[in-house]
Amino acid sequence: MRFGVPIQHPKYFILPKVGMTLVPKWLAGASLPILRQLQRERDFALIDAHYFFPDGVAAIRLGRQMNKPVVITARGTDVNLIPQIPGPRQMILEAADAAAGIITVSQALKDALVELGVAAGKITVLRNGVDLVLFQPGARDETRAKLGLLGRVLLSVGHLIERKGHNFVIAALPDLPEFSLMIAGEGPERSTLERLAANLKVSDRVRFLGNVPHAELHRVYSAADALVLASSREGWPNVLLEAMACGTPVVASNIWGNPEVVSRPEAGVLMNERSATGVAEGVKRLFDALPERQATRRYAEGFSWDATSEGQLRLFRDVINRR
Repeated sequence: MRFGVPIQHPKYFILPKVGMTLVPKWLAGASLPILRQLQRERDFALIDAHYFFPDGVAAIRLGRQMNKPVVITARGTDVNLIPQIPGPRQMILEAADAAAGIITVSQALKDALVELGVAAGKITVLRNGVDLVLFQPGARDETRAKLGLLGRVLLSVGHLIERKGHNFVIAALPDLPEFSLMIAGEGPERSTLERLAANLKVSDRVRFLGNVPHAELHRVYSAADALVLASSREGWPNVLLEAMACGTPVVASNIWGNPEVVSRPEAGVLMNERSATGVAEGVKRLFDALPERQATRRYAEGFSWDATSEGQLRLFRDVINRR
């Protein structure tokens, strides 16, 4: 239950490795009884699906069965990775053709969909916003004292998997002797990352925080001097805006939606390359002209949810009126 709205999580069958193209069918089958019950209780005007595969493909099946228009939002991996697989790519293109509206969270994702063959005029770019109330500067000295932080502190946030690039941030530390690093997140790569830090003799400067509750992340952002995001794929990374909203500038890989988020000096810098050398160079460049934390916060204030929500409602109304 969120904001008084009940949320259902239908269970559906997944067959690892060989069942990928069947997942949309199984997801739609598990969701259909819920939608029919919802229609009996309180009819609805459209179906809003997030991620093209399998969710968007499943939503198109549901839309046909329920005679409802469907809007699909592309968010990242569903456009920059999954279409490399022929079967899902064809299903994504068919879903895009059948959708009444398409949203992407960055211009880079729109460009990728157009390159796949989706009509540009059908796609609306509505970038993610940031919760400026939850994420704001505060408790910096208190958190730093609690964590025993001294000197300049970098922060890397995200699931501990290869594509997030935590390994590059750790590997940059020998070239950044005055910096320590906090890593917030858990995942299968933790032991590998710990070994990397030990092999590079920087374990004493790397602190693994584990999973940090979303409601507590603002304290960690505020305590850091800079956030580093070295990921290989991002649609529109929320962590960048969350850090900026707390007054913390960023160093980010120059990929997908990142350049659209980090577009001014007060936001931070983009790496010249995604590597340990690129991280170290980016951090040095940022701290050679470190923006005021108040300026970074003001930059983030331009990304409230208001404009995004208004754009989404306009699209929904247009789809409903066209029906």
